[in-house]
Amino acid sequence: MASLTPAQTAQVASWVASGATLSQVQTRLAAELGVTMTFIDVRFLVDDLNLTLIEKEEPKTPEEPAAAEATDPAADPTVPAAGGAVTVEVDTIAQPHAMVSGNVTFSDGQKADWHIDHQGRPGLTARVPGYRPTQEDIVEFQTKLDGALRQAGF
Repeated sequence: MASLTPAQTAQVASWVASGATLSQVQTRLAAELGVTMTFIDVRFLVDDLNLTLIEKEEPKTPEEPAAAEATDPAADPTVPAAGGAVTVEVDTIAQPHAMVSGNVTFSDGQKADWHIDHQGRPGLTARVPGYRPTQEDIVEFQTKLDGALRQAGF
């Protein structure tokens, strides 16, 4: 790691105090001071100087006014918005016909019950007759079900 002069150290401290990230400090060291350091060396430098990086909050998307929600008859706060995540739950006590069972909430808010019978055959029953989840939701369901079953010891 390159040694910095007290003036260079003060410059790094001012960059960090003004909100620079480690990558920005690394770039500015090379461009403005002619000091080439690896990213990890910059991380160690910041730590050695007892500097604290400023955490920047992610920009929030503007929320629609509550009045707009009240006038939208399709807005239902109990149903997740489309594009939400698929969630999988495993029952603590399996259904009588199943080795393991649970439920899934798809990204559009629709729910279904799932089970794996004693022969290892899967089953999925939508709570709304005729409902069919998207292919993307099915893939995400299978992935999350696999993880949930592994975590539960199956």
